[in-house]
Amino acid sequence: MGNRREDEEEREHFQRIVNAFRCYRTYSLQRLTKTESYLLTLPPHHQKLLAKYALHLEEIRTCVEHNYEIIKLIIEDVSTLFENVKHDAGQVKPTIQPTSSDMEKVQSTLKQIVRDWSKDGAQERSACYEPIINEIELQFPIDKRAAEDIQILVPGAGLGRLAFEIARRGYSCQGNEFSLFMLFASNFVLNRCQGLDTFRVYPWTQQFVNTISGHDVTRASSFPDLDPSSLPRNAQFSMAAGDFLEVYTDANTWDCVATCFFIDCANNIVSFIETIHKILKSGGVWINLGPLLYHYSDMPGEDSVEPTYQMVREIVQGLGFTIEKEQTGVKTTYSQNVRSMLKYEYDSVFFVCRKH
Repeated sequence: MGNRREDEEEREHFQRIVNAFRCYRTYSLQRLTKTESYLLTLPPHHQKLLAKYALHLEEIRTCVEHNYEIIKLIIEDVSTLFENVKHDAGQVKPTIQPTSSDMEKVQSTLKQIVRDWSKDGAQERSACYEPIINEIELQFPIDKRAAEDIQILVPGAGLGRLAFEIARRGYSCQGNEFSLFMLFASNFVLNRCQGLDTFRVYPWTQQFVNTISGHDVTRASSFPDLDPSSLPRNAQFSMAAGDFLEVYTDANTWDCVATCFFIDCANNIVSFIETIHKILKSGGVWINLGPLLYHYSDMPGEDSVEPTYQMVREIVQGLGFTIEKEQTGVKTTYSQNVRSMLKYEYDSVFFVCRKH
């Protein structure tokens, strides 16, 4: 009985996320229509002064339509995404309505495509991924041991670029992701995109504030900037769907776990650190870079603990890790609009730990 209920909940969750993607166009255009309607109530001389703004709204509308064409491609084959479960995306119940949070995640998925798979994301990737990749190459030099014999796990892999880059260097790498938003989009990019810059997305169409020019809102990003089908034929690369804590239960399995903007995605960060320690081989290495945003903090209906970084350090050591390298104040951003008048920057922490 319990399994049946869980299966039904899983189906409904799947359908709700598909619905969120399907509602993107309607949701986005509603916001524009509301503004356009208000514009028409203003005095005629105000409307005249705002004529360029009205044209700008039309341009945003066109960008939304373009984005929706990409979104339709993203969800086109999701019903066959999981080998062990068949979801019928065509039979989506209209009563399973996406939440406003779901709709925001659709928007952020478009930005994530830019972060991971466009030239416009190169600066962010350089700050976030390169320190991890450089450390892997330092810890596991391929002249000492065949790269394909090094088993590396990337939990919270998002759209898979970090895991892809690690596999591209010859290591055996698996990315793990729980979010259906990310899984749908990574499936599209990794399995259905070929060639360079074959698609365009308009990631900033919902940024109505803190903009200098109209072009900054309506500018396109082409993707992918690297052909996902260009991996060497013998490359060991895979993406695994599911909850990190549930999927990875086998002890002493991985040579390296690489986490980027991940460990604060837990209700209980200790459970993540404990699992990382368990699944690493003796002498295995954990490489981490990111902030402590704590995603579930203040989220309605969710429990969360939010220890400070100094407390996290003690937890890491208390669970059996030796911290070998540590750097705080690492400047990083996440899906940042570089042309916005408002920018967020993290002073992230980078550390390398070894399992006793």
